[in-house]
Amino acid sequence: MNLQTAVVLVLGSTLLETIGLILIENYSFIDAFYMSVITISTVGFGEVEPLTPTGRLFISIMILINIGVVAYALAAFSFYVIEGKLFEQMENSRMQNRVNALRDHTIICGFGRYGREVVRHLIQQKQPFVIIEENEEKFSLPEFEDEDLLYVIGDATRDEILVEAGVAQANSLITALNDDSDNLFIVLSAKELNAGLRIVSRAHQARSRQKLRKAGANHVIMPEQIGGFYMATLISKPGAVEFFSYVTNELDSDIGFEEIRYDQLPDKLRGKQLLDLGLRLHSGVNVIGHRLTGGKYDVNPSPETIMEPGGSFIAVGSQPQILALRKYLKIT
Repeated sequence: MNLQTAVVLVLGSTLLETIGLILIENYSFIDAFYMSVITISTVGFGEVEPLTPTGRLFISIMILINIGVVAYALAAFSFYVIEGKLFEQMENSRMQNRVNALRDHTIICGFGRYGREVVRHLIQQKQPFVIIEENEEKFSLPEFEDEDLLYVIGDATRDEILVEAGVAQANSLITALNDDSDNLFIVLSAKELNAGLRIVSRAHQARSRQKLRKAGANHVIMPEQIGGFYMATLISKPGAVEFFSYVTNELDSDIGFEEIRYDQLPDKLRGKQLLDLGLRLHSGVNVIGHRLTGGKYDVNPSPETIMEPGGSFIAVGSQPQILALRKYLKIT
């Protein structure tokens, strides 16, 4: 049952009868439309003007047609209400309108184990995001039932689904699907739709990493490799790893990190030395890293360091200090 088809049939039948009465009985448009409405609604009011034999035959045929039209329309409407399709379409429309309003958000492809972990952190950081997932049942998990998640149901490898998720207005995309070839396809499609998109991709096999980077992924993460490195380092340098785990755990720690990009600096601060930026003076944070334009890092940069376009500083501090830094630089 298609509700849109039912509406078209009702409107079409009403229009046909209206035109027919105008041509056959010389009714005015208002009178013809009125007769059409009371005929299709089976109200049974009297005729506006006495009908000719030809008009009676025409109306009889329209009544027979309208019986089928009305029956189909009622069945379609009942189906949509009883099955919840009408409210589902209304919810999908509301969801899509909210997605369309997003700007500078993150698109997460896949709501599996890694996708859910990404969502947890983005919720904690109050970052806007939308999820693309084929299986709608995954969104019924108790953990997220109180979260008003934005999502698009569909295959993330399809361009139209990426467009629905607002890829043109997004600033980043994370693809965390289980298949490397699907991740590769998404990276290629997303870069074509938004060349400035920052993409982080998951990879299972080492040979996929280079392909994903060539396709346009800014970062390629191999969870198994990172997990193995983490466990091995816990044996050789447990104190260092435990400290890093503590400072990166936003639930237990008051310490946070912030990346300050060149384009986030106010015009008056661009081209100045790190000492003259006043980051520590106005917020209390410490700059522990300098990302160069070539992608390399300078650890503990000197006070004379000048950030070039495309570069960034990595700052560490308490949550109040991070908030003060954002306020000082007017970072939203």
